[in-house]
Amino acid sequence: MSTSLPGNSAMYDSVQDPAPVDDLLKYKIGISQIPGVGSILAKKLIAYTGSIEAVFKEKKKNLIKIPGIGTTLADTIVNNQNLEKAEAEIEFIKKYEIKHYFYLDENYPFRLKQCPDAPIIIFCKGNVDFNKEKVISIVGTRNATEYGKDFCSRFVSDMASRHKNLIVVSGLAYGIDIAAHRAALKNNVPTIAVLAHGLSTLYPSAHRNSAKEIVNNGALVTDFTSDITPERNNFVKRNRIIAGLADATIVVESGPEGGALITADLANSYNRDVFAYPGKTTDEWSKGCNKLIKTNKAAMLESVEDLEYIMGWDASSKAEPRQMSLFQNLTGEEQLIVNLLTEENNLMIDILCLRADLPVSKISPLLLKLEFMGLIKSLPGKVYRLIN
Repeated sequence: MSTSLPGNSAMYDSVQDPAPVDDLLKYKIGISQIPGVGSILAKKLIAYTGSIEAVFKEKKKNLIKIPGIGTTLADTIVNNQNLEKAEAEIEFIKKYEIKHYFYLDENYPFRLKQCPDAPIIIFCKGNVDFNKEKVISIVGTRNATEYGKDFCSRFVSDMASRHKNLIVVSGLAYGIDIAAHRAALKNNVPTIAVLAHGLSTLYPSAHRNSAKEIVNNGALVTDFTSDITPERNNFVKRNRIIAGLADATIVVESGPEGGALITADLANSYNRDVFAYPGKTTDEWSKGCNKLIKTNKAAMLESVEDLEYIMGWDASSKAEPRQMSLFQNLTGEEQLIVNLLTEENNLMIDILCLRADLPVSKISPLLLKLEFMGLIKSLPGKVYRLIN
């Protein structure tokens, strides 16, 4: 059962006199609403036409030339009918102070941007730094046992005591998801709940109070507009965001089939680390985790130390800055990487890309060269550190 948020019992406080409609935002939302155009095709449209606005102003004869765009889709884009819906969505965004992140904007979550099927736009209620140093997703069955819920509580508590720059991501569902969120809130760790519907409703309604707490220490995130209600297919779709926002995905309990295993597969496809909490072979809700471990799709996780070892994460949140003289014969970009690792050792490649403002395709060969030079060392979990 879902709960309506606006109205007398709204989760959000209305902001009077919404600002005028933002035309650019209208196009950003509009392209995500074109029937038959997913995030990958939407990005292709923008790349071919040159801008988000140009997509809607391009002539039909030119749109048809774009791979994947036929006559029907071209007609839909030219008619611009979905822009009316976008204008209504902007009113909701202004009224309830919903943040929005478009994939070409600088504030779009960096980790998510590396995923080929990442949403073209996401909506967020709350205040969270998506690009914090360490982000983990915790997922699992809705039929969680005390075995799984107890592990969530202990694991998040241990992580919170050892890692200060931490975010916990999950899906606000019954079972393991809500156990992970509540453990994060209890330990004052920001947590992100990825929803399978728009922000005008909340599902399940039983988690309303937890959702309010999450807004105050984290965020509710979705790529669905406010009019979309919880539907079965939406839950599978939102799993790509849960996997894409995190450095590592942890499956705590799962049956032999289920959404948590889909999230694990997505994380693997994004070249992210996956972990699974093992259980007895006779336990129904441990079969999925055991299967992931047995098929080498996940590393076995029994404690925080297991995660730290695989990810190359030190227990301390930040290493002491060290003075290091400039190396001979380094290019500007190579020296930049050395400087970043001097300021803060043990950095994941995604964080290095973000801070160096370089794509993975550019930074990977630089890291390899520095490793051959004996200046840096690669650790498990795509982490790099300077060699003393």
